[in-house]
Amino acid sequence: MSRLRPQDAEARAQRALGADYSEALARGLAVIGAFDEQRRQMTLSDVARAIDLPRATVRRALATLVVLGYLEADGRLFRLTPRILKLAIAYLSSDPVPSILQPVCERLCHQVGASCSVAVRDGDEAVMIARAVPVRPVTVGLGVGYRLPLFCSALGRVLASAMADSDLDTFLAQLKPVRFTRQTVVAKPEIRRLIIDVRKKGYALADQEAELGIRSIAVPLVRFDGRLIAALNIGVPPEQASAKAMIADYLPLLLKEAAALRERLV
Repeated sequence: MSRLRPQDAEARAQRALGADYSEALARGLAVIGAFDEQRRQMTLSDVARAIDLPRATVRRALATLVVLGYLEADGRLFRLTPRILKLAIAYLSSDPVPSILQPVCERLCHQVGASCSVAVRDGDEAVMIARAVPVRPVTVGLGVGYRLPLFCSALGRVLASAMADSDLDTFLAQLKPVRFTRQTVVAKPEIRRLIIDVRKKGYALADQEAELGIRSIAVPLVRFDGRLIAALNIGVPPEQASAKAMIADYLPLLLKEAAALRERLV
């Protein structure tokens, strides 16, 4: 069994992970998470740099994942295989929430002729767990599992609004805003104001901040006890609806669906 590097041991002690914490499993998951749209295939050295782990540790994780079928090797290059989808399917099939929300997305999409999504929070990102798009999608490639930053997306700001003030302060202190478009708000005081405004208004509107060509409005999905568990949005090309039209026409539809779902979400 390999020993922890001093910095890893110190980090483990600071996080109080406990004796039952499995470093090997955590490292294996880190290897899987290193692959993304920009890093579709990597060498051993690429992965080691991406997750800041020793080559020997990464080699064992890669070899194990290849044997299990989650990765495939092509010479020196490694890439994910379709088997990795079993991990996503395990979540989608075991959690009733996505199955409840997918029909809602499809109904709204058909009603307004625009994309409709539901997302949950995962760290500093919003992750889509249900989505429907028109016959001609407004955005190619955005589907279940797609991630958006919390700080500049409508879905993300709704999810961030559920944070306690102290947690929101910590989130903003650690945030390093990236300007995805010319319209992305990157000033932290303004980001905080926009998130707090969701609590007052009951919705978030983001106009081409996370992605050019998408104007989005989102509302909280709250379960029976008042706890926010997800966010529901409608996204359109700017030419399809103005910001005022989205508030006037789409917001009531979103709020109606959110109210109807309250007793069904557990």
